[in-house]
Amino acid sequence: MEGHRWSIESAFETAKGELGLDHNETRSWHGWHRHVSLVMLAFALLARVRHQANAPAPPKTIQRLIALTYPG
Repeated sequence: MEGHRWSIESAFETAKGELGLDHNETRSWHGWHRHVSLVMLAFALLARVRHQANAPAPPKTIQRLIALTYPG
């Protein structure tokens, strides 16, 4: 478990800095729960988009090169 602590803390710092996890001024548990739930959902979507953006490009094949050269 100790190995995961750094990644969890890094995730919370990202959520605080980029998504406003620490910008809540709620007066009830329900408001706090809604705020944290929405921030965590946004964080999950952001992580998914970053993962897809950093994925390696698919390998070039003859069919793909022909399709890029001669569209339609």
